[in-house]
Amino acid sequence: MTASARYHAKAALRKELKRRLANMADCDRERESNGVTQKVLELKEFSASRRVSLYLNMKEEVHTSAIMKHVLETGKECFIPQYIGTVMKMVKLNSLADYEALPETKWKIKQPADDDHRPDALETGGLDLILMPGLGFTRAGDRIGRGKGYYDSYLSKCEANGCKPVTVALAYREQICDEIPVTQNDKKVDHVIYLE
Repeated sequence: MTASARYHAKAALRKELKRRLANMADCDRERESNGVTQKVLELKEFSASRRVSLYLNMKEEVHTSAIMKHVLETGKECFIPQYIGTVMKMVKLNSLADYEALPETKWKIKQPADDDHRPDALETGGLDLILMPGLGFTRAGDRIGRGKGYYDSYLSKCEANGCKPVTVALAYREQICDEIPVTQNDKKVDHVIYLE
């Protein structure tokens, strides 16, 4: 597949996946999110991890608030994305009170403000596990995001720093694809968790 054909195939797939997600009923999102949360909490790699990064979900993404609370309540260190321009850092979330105090972005998700200077997890000991969002996934671990490359870039930074966290994608059934056009820059995920 040529680079141009791959670009257009990805654009068409993103459009289709956004349509599928927009058509999901809130009750289905809630039910599937609860099931995915249970599967994550039972995952041996999650249980063994001490330093966990998770995304703070947008409305159409698998909800992560119950996982965040579990991480904070069980003494694991919790890290969340901070997007500044084209760069994503994973910064420490200290407590539920810290989470509640975070400002909301235009996407209606909380994140530390640009002037809230927190060190990246890679500067303080790395990460054991990253819970990742995306638009679509294959069962084999191929992933398509929203096209900004934040997570692929961050995983490349992890590798450059000698850190190899376990990557876990959280998905609704509607996000599972038979195949996804990928490039050498697209990172596979270790586990794709969804309700079958």
